[in-house]
Amino acid sequence: MSHTNKKILLAISGGIAAYKCPELVRRLKERDMEVKVVMTQSAQSFVTPLSLQAVSGEPVSDSLLDPSAEAAMGHIEFAKWADLILVAPATANIIAKMTHGIADDLLTTLLLATPAQVAIAPAMNQQMYAHAATQANLNTLKERDIKIWGPASGEQACGDLGLGRMLDPLDLVDQCIKFFASSNLDENNTLLQGKTITITAGPTQEALDPVRYISNHSSGKMGYALAIAAKQLGATVNIISGPVNLSTPEDINRINVSSAREMQQAALELASQSDIFIGCAAVADYRAADIQTQKIKKQGDEITLTLVKNPDVIASVADLTKNRPFTVGFAAETQNVAQYAQGKLKNKNLNMICANDVSQPGLGFNSHRNALTLYWYDKSGKDMQLNLPENTKQALAIEIIKTIANACF
Repeated sequence: MSHTNKKILLAISGGIAAYKCPELVRRLKERDMEVKVVMTQSAQSFVTPLSLQAVSGEPVSDSLLDPSAEAAMGHIEFAKWADLILVAPATANIIAKMTHGIADDLLTTLLLATPAQVAIAPAMNQQMYAHAATQANLNTLKERDIKIWGPASGEQACGDLGLGRMLDPLDLVDQCIKFFASSNLDENNTLLQGKTITITAGPTQEALDPVRYISNHSSGKMGYALAIAAKQLGATVNIISGPVNLSTPEDINRINVSSAREMQQAALELASQSDIFIGCAAVADYRAADIQTQKIKKQGDEITLTLVKNPDVIASVADLTKNRPFTVGFAAETQNVAQYAQGKLKNKNLNMICANDVSQPGLGFNSHRNALTLYWYDKSGKDMQLNLPENTKQALAIEIIKTIANACF
């Protein structure tokens, strides 16, 4: 399930968002993907080939008939090389050319010549994006199975507000990871067909006053990766999400909560309707005994807060006596990881626990990568263990969901 050696051809057209492409290339390579770049002549008005060559480590191409290319037919070489072609930014002009099969430069020609999956990241003025011609072109591309990632909404270079911003580089990286994870699955995989999975994700926020709260560094990425993997394997998926900066995955039911008590209420409502419950959220252990109705003012060099214990969300689900789901917890630890994880597995009456060492640099909280060890009991009561070495969270999620399904059913 690794993304090592996956080949992405980044096709850059002439939009202002092209300035984000060196960052996009760098982020893709951080995740062990090979990246080559082609660009239109107009794209070079916004970003230089030299900067893209520096971050990709590969020559940048813009000529349809390159004398240095094999048989002087670079478009055929690129077309055969790529696992995925990502057009970013995809301007209204390039989208129109793709729709009508125009091939008047290297970029548009290789799009006709490739057997690889093509994805586009639209980027244009909000009025251009909303125009009937652009929307008709996008609908046509969707029918041809072109992946359309974005656009985002917000302030644009021209000062307008609305849909039309290219997705940020990290969001596009996530889309690429999801694509490759999905492509590694059997399209007809029905391992979890007819099953319902509920997953908690992200942090909780425990208010101190109207402007302050207690929370943690959880990004929600692992929980959302699990939700996507479960959906890909055929399940109906609910995700109970704390406050995160992540978009809702397609065809997944999202329930937004803030506090641990809100998360517990949602969890208990959905758990009895689920076959599997996965507690991946980083739930605050304590909350303020009294939430102040006004902002707490400075009161000298020290302040004392009285905290009380929050409900244990995953334990409350595991304690259900009626319609109890197969219950899986997560243990994010900084020391004695195996000992603490196995203790939680037993003490909280869980079926399985996924343990990770969040003290490791670059892994766990706010990272796209992780490494985990799974502990559970098989149907005969025997202790089981599975080590999942460092990988992207999306790749790990698929292995976790498959392991849960095999242990549960």
